Amino acid sequence: MRQRRYPSDTTSAEWALIEPLLPEPACETSRGGRPEKHPRREIVDAIRYVVDTGCKWRALPADFPPWRTVWGFMARWAAAGVIGQIRDHLASRIRRDMSKGPRAVATVIDSQSVKAAETVSKATRGYDAGKKINGRKRHLVVDTRGLPLMVMVTPADLHDAAAAKEVLFRLRLMHPEITIVWADSAYAGKLVDWAKQHLNLTIKPVSRPKDASGFIVLPRRWVVERSLAWMMHARRHARDYERLIQHSETLITWAAITLMTRRLARKGATPSWPRKTASADS
Repeated sequence: MRQRRYPSDTTSAEWALIEPLLPEPACETSRGGRPEKHPRREIVDAIRYVVDTGCKWRALPADFPPWRTVWGFMARWAAAGVIGQIRDHLASRIRRDMSKGPRAVATVIDSQSVKAAETVSKATRGYDAGKKINGRKRHLVVDTRGLPLMVMVTPADLHDAAAAKEVLFRLRLMHPEITIVWADSAYAGKLVDWAKQHLNLTIKPVSRPKDASGFIVLPRRWVVERSLAWMMHARRHARDYERLIQHSETLITWAAITLMTRRLARKGATPSWPRKTASADS
């Protein structure tokens, strides 16, 4: 095992939360497979290092496993839905510790446009005329405590209301218990009726007061704005570098996972779930 020397490395308490939620190694399943050469903890530490520092995959320090191995685990776990499951388990644990129900029924949605690097293809980027940004747009849904429930990345030229149909459709499939979504005025209009008719979701726009001047904190909306700021603490997300949109969504989710494991570890939390197996190979 490598020596833990980077701020992004998992502590023992954090690893105790993450390790049971990872899929069973292929060599331990009935199908069989080659034993993994590198410890899972080193793989997770390497992914978190890339997210935290924003370095290139090929620039991973030599004490981590080879970058192709790390990238491969990241991509396979994302494709198998493992990263989303870890996020949801951790969010449920935090909600229980806050004396809330394990699953949220009220949420807040917003978007953030960020510049895209030259590695982002023309087909997956666009120009946001309002923000004057050429890149991608991140659509984030959080609960009323700011815990991320899902993230979707689109070209920046896609209007919030147009992207929200796909975002809310995915949200309904993943979290059928949700009943209300707070949003800004960009999500008002026909989208409100569409969501009520097709998804049985209530969208409540929160508009800026007409007589307000300067910066003011808007009810409900400040929660998701804070969550977006949390994601930006990870330098990988200062702009979008990922060639594939799904990998951009995955690394944003990894930033949320890091925040949640650190919050739980500070409170001395211990895992309350058994090892979760997955049908897909690790």
